[in-house]
Amino acid sequence: MNDSQQFSTRAIHAGQAFDARTGSVIPPVYFTTTFVQDGIGGFRDGYEYTRGGNPTRDSLQELLASLEGGDVAYSFASGLAAEDTLLRAVLRPADHILMGNDVYGGTHRLVNRAHVPWGVSLSTVDMSDLDAVKAAIRPDATKVVWVETPSNPLMKVTDIAAVAELAHAAGAIVVVDNTFATPYLQQPLSLGADVVVHSTTKYLGGHSDVLGGAVILRSGDLAEKVAFLQFGVGAVSGPMDAWLTIRGIKTLAVRMDRHSSNAQTLAERLVGDPKLSAVYYPGLPDHPGHALAASQMRAFGGMISLQLADGVTARRFAESMELFQLAESLGGVESLVCYPSEMTHASVRGTELEVPDSVVRLSVGIEDVEDLAEDVLGALSRL
Repeated sequence: MNDSQQFSTRAIHAGQAFDARTGSVIPPVYFTTTFVQDGIGGFRDGYEYTRGGNPTRDSLQELLASLEGGDVAYSFASGLAAEDTLLRAVLRPADHILMGNDVYGGTHRLVNRAHVPWGVSLSTVDMSDLDAVKAAIRPDATKVVWVETPSNPLMKVTDIAAVAELAHAAGAIVVVDNTFATPYLQQPLSLGADVVVHSTTKYLGGHSDVLGGAVILRSGDLAEKVAFLQFGVGAVSGPMDAWLTIRGIKTLAVRMDRHSSNAQTLAERLVGDPKLSAVYYPGLPDHPGHALAASQMRAFGGMISLQLADGVTARRFAESMELFQLAESLGGVESLVCYPSEMTHASVRGTELEVPDSVVRLSVGIEDVEDLAEDVLGALSRL
């Protein structure tokens, strides 16, 4: 596979050579836990035991590294398993991690409930405010600056290159959760980030039928540590999950084009609706991060958040739609509506990350946009 080829070509072919024995266009799924050895220690192509390596997982990892422009990728059983493994590889007691004050609630919960008790310190800041980021970085203590852009759920946009410059000057690494944008819309490593993480459950899988996560980075000491922990701790993706993710990625580009165009159309129609006090979507010209998003993204993605009058109204709205189904998660072909304050971000209530109870998050699918608009606008009209 030639990494100079275009994204859509690599999404279909990277790591996906046809089966040499049969000529099968789709490589087989290796449903095996162990591999026969040619004598003790005589591994075939390096395979011994599926926790340590599996050809299907290796295919996915090669594909992910190609799409994100990294040297290596590691696939995990969930997005949080990927994040936890990375943080174990980087952080030690007395180290500090700086996160955006609008990150996914599960990420903050992971650090706050699992890593802080082991001596790691955590603070949050508005990552779109570079002066605040610079002031919040602790010399000699901050080891990780964690970025989501666009953020979940308020769609804040962070200047990846500028934050990377600040972090690197202090000796910290920059980790970008690229789940919302996907590698098709945004390439954090090319902008100066050190590591990219994904919940592959979302847009990469794309069909709400697989759980997974990934870490992508350059070769080096950190990559070796992540590789060891993937094997040593063992939160790896299974072969069927890896294969489903590969299958989803093949259509990532065409899906993201449709997600983005649907969300753009819907957001523009929602602006000015009297039932809404705000529409959060970086594709809108009056979004504070619009120009920045346009400079570091191919398009603006499929996620929109809406602010209604109050929590009671927001709950009624979230529970009243039909095409937009009420469910956690995002990034599938179907449209979903989420009430973050009691769903995805319930764990951060009472903290700086608390999401207003008047906010509803939409994962805009690839259905016909006229039907989606009718569903959302109809629900608003009934409030």
